[in-house]
Amino acid sequence: MLARRFLWVIAILIMLVIAGLIGYWLFGMQIMRAAMVPGEAFTASTAGPPADYSKPAGWSAHPQRTDDPTRWAPQGYRAAPAPAVAVFYIQPTSFFDRKRWNGPVADAGMNEQGDKFLRLQASLFNGVAQVWAPRYRQATFGTFLATDTAMAGRALDLAYGDVVTAFEAFIAAQPADRPIILAGHSQGSLHLYRLLKERVAGTPLMARVVAVYAPGWPLSVEADLPALGLPACTTAEQTGCLQSWQSFAEPADIGPIRATFDSADGLSGRPRRGTTMLCTNPLNVEAGTRRIDQSENLGSLVPAIDFTGGTITPRGLGAQCMADGRLSIGEAPAEFTAFILPGNNFHVYDYPLFWANLRADVERRASAFAGASIPAASPAAPLPEDLD
Repeated sequence: MLARRFLWVIAILIMLVIAGLIGYWLFGMQIMRAAMVPGEAFTASTAGPPADYSKPAGWSAHPQRTDDPTRWAPQGYRAAPAPAVAVFYIQPTSFFDRKRWNGPVADAGMNEQGDKFLRLQASLFNGVAQVWAPRYRQATFGTFLATDTAMAGRALDLAYGDVVTAFEAFIAAQPADRPIILAGHSQGSLHLYRLLKERVAGTPLMARVVAVYAPGWPLSVEADLPALGLPACTTAEQTGCLQSWQSFAEPADIGPIRATFDSADGLSGRPRRGTTMLCTNPLNVEAGTRRIDQSENLGSLVPAIDFTGGTITPRGLGAQCMADGRLSIGEAPAEFTAFILPGNNFHVYDYPLFWANLRADVERRASAFAGASIPAASPAAPLPEDLD
């Protein structure tokens, strides 16, 4: 009798789990919206004061911070001791509180989670570049699920204002001839697009841009890109160009992202509806939709369970830009299981999935920009012992 009851309990638990997964798949966005969107009206004062970007404490990654998470590297790689390039990196959303629209720069939880993202994302630049990543009063995660676009817009404007102030401090701290890379992810990429349009395009800074890396936020080829002053990257050694992608496993549902994408005008003023969503394949950076086999993947960065580091796994997955603008990675990789968003969206892993290829890409473009080989501080691919 006890054995039969035990089996019934197990069966019920399995049914509940299956029902939960089906519910998440069908109603994931509605569930997330109810749990994450702030219930109060936007008030700037709740975000606290902005960071002081004249001091290292105003930055998560800074040359004078000894605890800079972007100096970490997985086994087989190392950071450059005297990098020739400077990177301005805008962090993704790491504030998930629904009690306020923007996260205070002193929020310990936001900064701890932000450092984890930086370690797994921006560390790929440290082979040739010094990373600067500002702490800013980022819009909370629920901002991007909100139906009240006015409230969400005010939260994003506040966050962007901090990014602009930090960018001005970053530029002022660099020698006038130092090459720069501009990068971000998710909310960071959204702010980066606006920054490119308003503060970089048409200015002398354009001549110093090695490349722009902005995955995790959709960009229209026709309605957004012309306003940024940079073309999309289509060859391996091209400089002064931009890359963007959004990673999905199969079966994928990009519908909610496309609906948001189509609902507004682009940065050029032209409607995005019906336009092409830019997709760069990080495995080869070529134009077109040819699938790139996993044999060309130099290594994915598989995060540790606590996201404080990770290990490189070479040849883990291939990728293909699809007609709808998403980057398909095929069947969901077993090594990446946490934080998968509805629709099989591997948003959190846009950088880690292609970490080694992107690192090689950065080093190659930096060398091409300089017109001569910059001494690499790490191999362009995992060391031989990592490929065994």
